[in-house]
Amino acid sequence: MTNEDVIRDLNAALAWEMRAEVLYGHYAAYVKGIHRLHLKPFFEGEAAESATHGRTVREQIVKLGGTATTDRDTAEIVHTTDYKVMLREAFETEKQAAASYKKILALPDLDSELHDAIEQISFMEKRSIEELTHLLE
Repeated sequence: MTNEDVIRDLNAALAWEMRAEVLYGHYAAYVKGIHRLHLKPFFEGEAAESATHGRTVREQIVKLGGTATTDRDTAEIVHTTDYKVMLREAFETEKQAAASYKKILALPDLDSELHDAIEQISFMEKRSIEELTHLLE
């Protein structure tokens, strides 16, 4: 495994975080009706968390001597005002982000600081998946 391999996987995770930040910001603006009371702050919190995760991943890429991507993942962001669709889309996004971190954590010989940072993010992604699972029930 080379630094380039790690940087590639970190950039994939970063692209998902950038997508998540846009998705959650979009849904916070578009959620309507009674669900807005609870989901707008939830989506805004998730957008802020994605920005924090992105910042952490970016810093790790730079530490490894890489160039951080400025492009979000290309998966479509579904425009909707249906809160159930929003929650399903958020759930799928969190699953993809969690999978990208799981892949990084499986890489051999990760620097301990990088491993710890990604492990913390991975834990938060799993927490988001659990919360979205409850919201979808």
